[in-house]
Amino acid sequence: MSSLFEKSISTLYGVGEKRSALFSRLGITTVGELLRFYPRTYEDFTTPVDINTLKAGDISCIKATLESPVVSTRISGGRLIAHGRVFDQTGFITITFFNNKYIDKMLVSGREYRFYGRVSSSRGGLEMVSPTFSDVEKDSSIHPIYHATSGLTSANIESAVKQALRLLPNEVGEPIPKFILDKYDLASLDFAIRKIHFPENSDELQRAMERLVFEELLVLSLGLRRLKSSKREETSVKLEKDYTDEFYSLLPFKPTKAQLRVTAECISDMIHATSPMNRLIQGDVGSGKTAVAAALCYTVIKNGWQAAFMAPTEILAQQHYEFLSRTLENTGIRVELLSGSVTPAKKRRLYQQLADGDIDLIVGTNAIISEGLEFHALGLAVTDEQHRFGVRQRAKLSSKGEKPHTLVMSATPIPRTLALIIYGDLDISVIDELPPGRKKVSTYLMRSQKRAAMYGFIKDYLDKGFQAFIVCPTVEENELNIASATEYYEKLRDKDFKNYTVGLLHGKMKTKDKDEIMRQFVSGEIQLLVSTTVIEVGVDVPNAVIMAVENAERFGFSQLHQLRGRVGRGGEKSFCFLISDAKGEDTLKRLKTMCRTSNGFEIADMDLKLRGPGDFFGSRQHGLPELHIADLANMEALTLAQKAADEIEHRPQGLMSDDCRYLRAEIRRLFGRVGAEGMN
Repeated sequence: MSSLFEKSISTLYGVGEKRSALFSRLGITTVGELLRFYPRTYEDFTTPVDINTLKAGDISCIKATLESPVVSTRISGGRLIAHGRVFDQTGFITITFFNNKYIDKMLVSGREYRFYGRVSSSRGGLEMVSPTFSDVEKDSSIHPIYHATSGLTSANIESAVKQALRLLPNEVGEPIPKFILDKYDLASLDFAIRKIHFPENSDELQRAMERLVFEELLVLSLGLRRLKSSKREETSVKLEKDYTDEFYSLLPFKPTKAQLRVTAECISDMIHATSPMNRLIQGDVGSGKTAVAAALCYTVIKNGWQAAFMAPTEILAQQHYEFLSRTLENTGIRVELLSGSVTPAKKRRLYQQLADGDIDLIVGTNAIISEGLEFHALGLAVTDEQHRFGVRQRAKLSSKGEKPHTLVMSATPIPRTLALIIYGDLDISVIDELPPGRKKVSTYLMRSQKRAAMYGFIKDYLDKGFQAFIVCPTVEENELNIASATEYYEKLRDKDFKNYTVGLLHGKMKTKDKDEIMRQFVSGEIQLLVSTTVIEVGVDVPNAVIMAVENAERFGFSQLHQLRGRVGRGGEKSFCFLISDAKGEDTLKRLKTMCRTSNGFEIADMDLKLRGPGDFFGSRQHGLPELHIADLANMEALTLAQKAADEIEHRPQGLMSDDCRYLRAEIRRLFGRVGAEGMN
């Protein structure tokens, strides 16, 4: 089949230069790419159901007779609407079509058809809107439906796929080794490619799908491992001694066992491995990731190297700087802060001192990766809140030294199997324990009509000298009747909390204005902060004890967990109110779960099942290749693929064995789409 990836799509009958250009819009330039362009869904005409079993929301096939001719009428805007009524032995249903001036000629009264479509409710009962249909004698198959583009229909693509399938060789090169095919009872590639496009029944379709999903996840997993191993170049940053115990003796608290374990894993990387440490520390909100990073910085510096600590916002960088400079005050280690607000004169001075080696630890925003900044001997690059930075920014920080050790931290809990995919180039450590004495934030779900009572509760705490957050999902008023931060802030400032200092924070504000508002909140000048999710990550305000989230149903599990993590960081009992008038059973169950548990990894697992992996990937900044058929939320398939990848790698010669040659080709093809190197 590999040769078909070299055969132009234009060689197919009926696909000329113009249509080739349309196919290229869909990422299809070769016959091989066309065969790997799988249907997005199917219309299953093989299993019609009785009309009396239909419910609104069903997508079904029925075998029914047109009772009388379809009647077309013209409605507002000159549009056409056509209605007909069909029946089987169990009942009647209305069929409706829009702007189809030929429908009354296409459907003949008294004739039986198969209709396929979504069932909805109308005033007269149930109806199917714009169903697909065919003569009952002619069609009882499963039809593929493809992602189309203007000028190129799903039917055009289907026709081209039929031609392409005729070009498949008698023996298709099998990427998956036979021992894996047999062990996991997988269909052959030839069967899977043919049946994913044109299955004869649902069993064939399921078998084809399972095979292709498994293959894609296996290729992704092995490719990421190969990418990771290709980055294992030797580092010049050699550490002779572990200073962890010395550092932790500087702290006013004892580290948890999880902190000590993760620190030891990182130190082992830096002392014993010849290649640079490349590790992700995952830890729930308040688990003490910063202390671990500080211990590593201390050890690196005591071994004669410099360290850099990059945070996504100025206020968070300032917070880290204050903790580190306070902790390292009498150690002889010099800590400095570099951010966008530093004056040009001071910036020049800091640049020179970093280049001369006079500064041991630099803390800052992405100002640290500015052009012209050079280190004397960078040994460790730390990136906080990894998902707020792109891969390129992380790489740019590392490029400031000669293959320094790299540590990235994330307070966004991610299920481990998914983390192995998202952070495929990193080793992973998890801090799965909270410091003793950390109090659980009591979380309550409430209706909006109880808001006045909540305001009274908040005021009681503000009067005691504490602070509170109120989070809204949007910035400005909109048609969805979702609480807007701006409108809400003005109402609270002028009415409900007119005797208190109220601040507003949202992502559309200028950086310096956001930083100033956060500074005022951290210092206690602002008592109540109305905000969008810009406060989701990082900032530590121990005096804030109440978090209220408006329209809580609009947020994912993990996002709500991060927001809740902004309170409960001091010694006082803290509270979180999830305000929602949602009525959906699933939504209410989800919000009640937030009230029940505070385990970030349990919450992340639930978020993955409900919403898929989108929240964890953000805006695809991780540079992973796009998958054609697999879904990273399918944890069962992902786990099986990871297991199979282990089995392949543990055999003699591993992925380089002869029976993996087609598998290596698929890896090159998948990762070639994102320009990954090291895949030859």
